[in-house]
Parts: sequence; C-alpha cells; structure tokens
Amino acid sequence: MRISRTFFAALLAPSLLAAPLLAEGKSIIVLDASGSMWGQIDGRPKLEIAREALASVLSGLDPATEIGLMAYGHREKGSCQDIELVVPPAAGTAQAITDAANQMKFLGKTPLTEAVRRAAAELKSTEEKATVILITDGIETCEADPCALGAELEASGVDFTAHVVGFGLTAEEGATVACLAENTGGKYIQARDAGSLVEALKTTVAVAEPEPVPVPEPAPAPAALENNVDPVLYLAEGGPEPEADILDDAYFYFYAIAADGSVAADTTATIYGASKGALPPGKYRMVTTLDEAVVTEEVEIAPATELSQPLAVMDAGILKLTLRPSPGADPDPDAFWEMHGPNEVSDTGYGQAQRVFPAGEYGLNAKLGAAETSQSVVIEAGKMTDLDLVLGVGLAVVDATYAEGMTVEGDDQFVEIFGAKKDIEGNRKSVGYTYGAGAKFDLPAGDYVAVVTLGAAKSEVPFTVKVGERTDIIAPLNAGVAAFTSPGDEFIEILAAKPDINGNRASIAYGYGPAWQSALPAGDYIVRVSKGDKTSETPLAVKAGERNELALATP
Repeated sequence: MRISRTFFAALLAPSLLAAPLLAEGKSIIVLDASGSMWGQIDGRPKLEIAREALASVLSGLDPATEIGLMAYGHREKGSCQDIELVVPPAAGTAQAITDAANQMKFLGKTPLTEAVRRAAAELKSTEEKATVILITDGIETCEADPCALGAELEASGVDFTAHVVGFGLTAEEGATVACLAENTGGKYIQARDAGSLVEALKTTVAVAEPEPVPVPEPAPAPAALENNVDPVLYLAEGGPEPEADILDDAYFYFYAIAADGSVAADTTATIYGASKGALPPGKYRMVTTLDEAVVTEEVEIAPATELSQPLAVMDAGILKLTLRPSPGADPDPDAFWEMHGPNEVSDTGYGQAQRVFPAGEYGLNAKLGAAETSQSVVIEAGKMTDLDLVLGVGLAVVDATYAEGMTVEGDDQFVEIFGAKKDIEGNRKSVGYTYGAGAKFDLPAGDYVAVVTLGAAKSEVPFTVKVGERTDIIAPLNAGVAAFTSPGDEFIEILAAKPDINGNRASIAYGYGPAWQSALPAGDYIVRVSKGDKTSETPLAVKAGERNELALATP
C-alpha cells in the first residue's frame, strides 16, 4: 500500500461547492502528517501548500467555533500508533492549530482509520453532535478498513459526521476513503491544487467574513550598506568555509575592471579574513590568497544597498605538521621543514606548523641536528592532512675541563662531532660543530666521537646516543692557560721543550704581543720571542687547571 501524500488542498467538483458543509458542534481536523507530504504539486511540497491553506482558512474562523487538531505520522517513521491530539477542541484555537501545523514534521505512515476513531472518541460522539474533517493525501497503510469504521459509527446511532478531503488522490484511491464520509452522512471532496484545497476547507469549517485588509504604506527605499562586500572562501567546491584560525590568514584583493576590459594596476580594496569591505558596484578581478594557495576570478559587485558575497574556491587543503625529536616528546622548535610541490609552490618553517597548500603531491624534507627525513605528502582539497613526524634523535651535551672538577667556561672551545666509524682512508665523517660550553647536538642513535679544541689543547671522547635520551660528555683537556705580555708586537711562539729525533722542536702555538694567551696541554715548553732578527727563549711549565702569567722582554 502507498504512504499518504498530503493533507490540505482540494479542487472541488461544481456539485460539491453548491452547498457548504459547515461543521456543527465540536470539530476535530485530522491532519495527514505522513512522509508523502513531501511530494510536490506545481513544484512546491504539498506540506507547504497544506500549511498555507490551513492558515488562510483558520484566520477567518468564527471565534466561537470549537475546533481541535489531531495528527498522525508526525513523530515516528513506520509506526501505526503515531497518532496524537495536538490541540484539544475548544473555542479560539485557530492560531494554536496554525502554529502546530507549521512546526510539525512529516515522516510516518497513514493510520487514518484509527485516527478518525480516536477523534470520534475525543469528541464524545455518543453524547452530542460531532464532526471530523479528515485531510489526507493517501490511503490507509495500517491494515484497517475506513469503510467499516464509517458503518460502525453510523450503526451506533450517534450524531457523528465525517467529511473527507482527498488531496491529490486518484479516483480509485479516493473511493477507498470516500465511504468513510458517505457511511456517516458526510461528503468526500477531492482537491488537486492549493486553491481547491482552500475552498474545500471553507466548505467544512465555519468561516467568518474577513476584516478589510488595510493598504500598507509604501516601503521606504533601502539604505546603502556601510560594508556591502562579504567575500566567501571555500577550500573545496561546495564548502564549507574553513575555521576562523585558517580563514584569518586569507587576503581578498579587488582590482577594478574598466568598460574596455582593462584591469587596474592597483587594488581598489583589500579585505582580510572574515571581515567585510565596501566597493562601488561593477566588475572586479578578485585575487584571493591563503598561505600558498592563490586563485583569481572576475566577480560582479551589486549596488551598495545589497550585500555581495563573491566566492573564492581555493582547491586547497590544510597541512598540520608536528616535528618531534622522539616518540612522546614535545614538538621541537629547532626542527626545520620544507615543502616543495607542483608549479614551484614551496614553504618552510620550524617545529609545529599549519599551512594551506593547493591540492597536489608534495615533497617534505625535515631536519633536526644531524637527523633528516624525507617523504611524499598528498594534499586533498577541503581536507586536513595531520602529519606527526618523529625524527628519532637523542641529545648530546658536550663540556670540557682543564682538570678534574674545573669546567671550561665561555665560547672559546671548538666542539665537533664525528661518526665513530672511519672510512677506508681512516677519516671520520663530521656530523656537526659549534663553539662554547654546554654545546648541544641533536643526533640519530649511534656511536660518535666528540673532539674539543681549546687553543693548543685537544681532547677526543667516544660516546653513544639513544633516541629520546640525553647524553652528557665531558672532554678532559688536561690543560692550563699561559698568558704572556711583552713591550710591543713581538712574535711569540710556543715550542715543545724536547727536540725530536732531528733536533727540532715542534711548534705548538703562536701569537703576537703585547698581550696574548693560549690554553696548552700540561707539560714543559720553550717560549721563543722574536723581534726583527733577534730572538730569546724562556722555559715554561704548564700545569692542568692552573694559569701561568709570564712577562717577556724584547730580545
């Protein structure tokens, strides 16, 4: 069986319009609120036509008329028990019935027989005159017999009448419900459009003569809007607009287009994010930018009395990128990333980032210290790509000491990190370097050697790095500081105290007066001072962790 079609609307046959069937006593309108009311007549849903027709008729209802509203199919899909007395019958209920119909949902089945039975019971039809006005766009769908109900109510001997308004029913369908009216002394009225539905309702409900409608004053001319342009931005066709934190980075540039098609070199206006702006009416080239996404299109701006909402579809998606040094660690602000994609689109940043890119495939490269990773990233229009990358590093912190317990301060020491493994020529690969105390290095897991150089002192310390862990390295220089002063710019050279097998002393360090100092490994040395062709030599003993100051004379 078919679900009901619509409740109000009727094209009355001429013979039926001849004598109005005015309701006597109390009345209840039984309204079909089934899902079929979403069907259309002349391009409009039947439920809209029904609501308007009901409001029109009830607005002219005699205030003394006692009338109520019962509905079925308005709360549940597929239920034959979805019947409710929405407005009990009473005088002055016209507005309440109109409001209830306007708020009602249309979604269920068509238990019209049981609804009429309950309406008759509510009206206490065994005691006084009662009328039910059934408005339906479909036939019974809950295995009941409306004809049998009509005969049953008529046989009970009560003064009860049922009128049936069939909205959009075929002749065959109408016959299945017409008997309900005929068996109770009522009439079946067939309606096929909005106008006939209003007339059908007027024949079954006592309608008072309407008050004259006053002629409204002419509406004032619309005022110009202060801001008449409100651009709309979609990342993908069909929207929606992105969240405010994304949209705030959008720029809308408007360039006026002249009658000859030429485009102005300078912007007429620039609108930012979700704000509005003002523009004279006319054609414009609108250039919209959002991070790396850019679109250009021609738009028409209406007169200032109307709000124009030109649309920019970016065909872009969002990359939400987080770079972590190790699993579970906070994002590292020193982690560097770069994206390269089609049409030379690129961007760079550090740590965490949220950017808009045109849809496409990109290459992502991320670095943190000596760790580096690369991968392909696909950006889809209207979607967010949430990428959380772990670069897999540990932290190595390098300090040096002159002697046990005496840390080297300041920025003079040079720290370089090498891979522990040597190549075929005996060289190690440098992976990073810096200057100063507490030198920090982000390193992938593995074995390394830290080399610390301060003046002529040098120390090498092997160490191992684990992901997510800190490794502290102490490089013992076993050195002291030798400080020299001289009268002028003499050349000062530190030589090994002991000659080599050829009788030569190795040069350890050198500098120039009048003041110079250098860190030196603990041991004995010769200080040679040269001025022109004259030289002099002075012995020097350096102890770890001590400072040795020596005043030198011109040779």
